[in-house]
Amino acid sequence: MFEFLSDIFNFNPLKPYIFTRFEFWAFFTVVYGVFTAVHKKIVPRNAFLFLVSLFFYWKTGGLFITLLVFSTIVDFFIGKKIYHIRNKSKKRMLIAGSILVNLFILAYYKYTGFFIESLNYVLGTKIPVVDLFATWVNQFAGTHFTIDKILLPVGISFYTFQTLSYSIDIYRGKLKPVGSILDFGFYVTFFPQLVAGPIVRASEFIPQIYKKFELSKVEFGLAIFMIINGLMKKMFVSDYLSVNLIDRVFESPIRFSGVENLLAVYAYSLQVYADFSGYTDIAIGLALLMGFRLSANFNSPYKAVSTGEFWKRWHISLSTWLKDYLYIPLGGNQHGTFRTNLNLMLTMLIGGLWHGASWQFVIWGGLNGVGLVIFKYWNKISPFRDSRSWLVRFYAIFLTFNFITATRLWFRGESMSKVNDMMQQISSAFDVSQIPQVISAYAGVFSVLIFSFAVHWLPSKFKERYRMFFAESPNWMKIVAVLLVVFAIWQVRTAEIQPFIYFAF
Repeated sequence: MFEFLSDIFNFNPLKPYIFTRFEFWAFFTVVYGVFTAVHKKIVPRNAFLFLVSLFFYWKTGGLFITLLVFSTIVDFFIGKKIYHIRNKSKKRMLIAGSILVNLFILAYYKYTGFFIESLNYVLGTKIPVVDLFATWVNQFAGTHFTIDKILLPVGISFYTFQTLSYSIDIYRGKLKPVGSILDFGFYVTFFPQLVAGPIVRASEFIPQIYKKFELSKVEFGLAIFMIINGLMKKMFVSDYLSVNLIDRVFESPIRFSGVENLLAVYAYSLQVYADFSGYTDIAIGLALLMGFRLSANFNSPYKAVSTGEFWKRWHISLSTWLKDYLYIPLGGNQHGTFRTNLNLMLTMLIGGLWHGASWQFVIWGGLNGVGLVIFKYWNKISPFRDSRSWLVRFYAIFLTFNFITATRLWFRGESMSKVNDMMQQISSAFDVSQIPQVISAYAGVFSVLIFSFAVHWLPSKFKERYRMFFAESPNWMKIVAVLLVVFAIWQVRTAEIQPFIYFAF
């Protein structure tokens, strides 16, 4: 009995609470059972969800929960102080303090190793990477945390941007502070979207925590649809492509032909979409079951006819965050062509670094910035700008998709040398005659690719119709659908749980 309870309450890094583990669904079943008993009373409901969200993060991130709590406390009190102080200079000092504290923590854990490695490369030095915080904890608490590597806290990029947006919106006069730290803590830690988004704006979520629970029959059906749809994207598409092609090719590109390398790049473009949009589908569905509406984070991004449109459809919560809190404060498009292009490039470079601390992400962000700038110029002179021809639209989608896919080389590549190996294989070891052989060898992969892209490119109205058909179907049909999906997932599950890609960011 003691071992059973210990397994439930202790942090086990090998068994984090993620959506593809049985442990999470056991956790959610218990949480939802209690939730049904308290959902009609706002204060107990919010307090309960705050506490279980902290527990969820403890089971997922361990002692990094202290950073989450620290950020929550800091921005709650800074937000209240900013709102009540009338002196503009003091307001600016407070918001600067919030930005510095949050970005310092994020930069320390995410970019210290990158900075030291870059410095060693440029200067030829051998400065070791040492986790000072872990060293201090070991000295004062007698623990034995690893100190020669700085581990990245789960979800830090997401919750840092959430707490920052709260303080900044209060400073801008767009938001009033919440009255209770429990309510603010609930907003920051809400477990469905805590570790991988979507990034939730305080102005969109906080008003909901003071509303009574409402969930129509159709919304309940949509929530179930989102959850099983997300699980299928993750398990049937992302994990299958990862295990059967992508991981092995990206790990050792020179062992595979140019055709296989190119196939892996296209497959990864689908995988990263299925993986991340699958996570956010599940998060949105879980939140909706508890009466909270999260904004859509993806809108069929590979239907985009330009790089500009792509970034309005992909990771929408991050794209809009960067636009509102970085691009526009930099000056946006208000100071001439040169400044506009510079602001776009800076925003995309920083967006690249947000995803990961390496020069590959800087290159990836820079390439996307260049793509946005080129599109702006082309859009001014394009003779097809106002064309409604399906052929023009097809070509624009084809070009955009291939450009975005090409940039994924740097996004996914394990190192610059392996990125170079992949480009070398694709450019010099590509033999068209091998295509039939590769199709035969990877028949399952091709089947998943063709089916998934076909579904992705279905008309939006058609997708809405089958979503609504499921949502309005009898409960017995929903139960059968859930059981079939669970059974199918159990059959195709991989030997090792594949983590969600954006957990690394």
